[in-house]
Amino acid sequence: KDGSPRYYTYGTPFFNYGLIPQTWEDPSLMSPQGNGGDNDPLDVMEIGEGPLKMGSINPCKVLGSLELIDEGETDHKIICIVLSDPDANRINSMGDLDAVKPGTTARLIDWLKRYKTSDGKPENSLAQDVPTSVEEALDIIEETHQ
Repeated sequence: KDGSPRYYTYGTPFFNYGLIPQTWEDPSLMSPQGNGGDNDPLDVMEIGEGPLKMGSINPCKVLGSLELIDEGETDHKIICIVLSDPDANRINSMGDLDAVKPGTTARLIDWLKRYKTSDGKPENSLAQDVPTSVEEALDIIEETHQ
């Protein structure tokens, strides 16, 4: 939130973490669960095979999203794969992701729910444990870009 690098004590992330420029989760827009946006750009969890350079801009394919409820705020996580990844041509949705990389969705859900517990905070929750479709994720991107 203050521009400094983030360090996580809940294991080593198995994904690249970033954001979508020119998006913003509006705190005044309430989700069906009654949570406002987190006042930040949309977060991205890129699930390719290796690390991407910090601060780099990488064209990605959207696969879906997960809606984290973080300390009472809506914090969408857009799941994507960088186009240069060797598996990008085989992974076009969250279903494809689990077919090509079994268990990845479950690992993402576990990480999102539990990553703050190692710092003594309670588990996060998700609006639903099933990721959105590509189309729904693209709608979220469009809504937060306006």
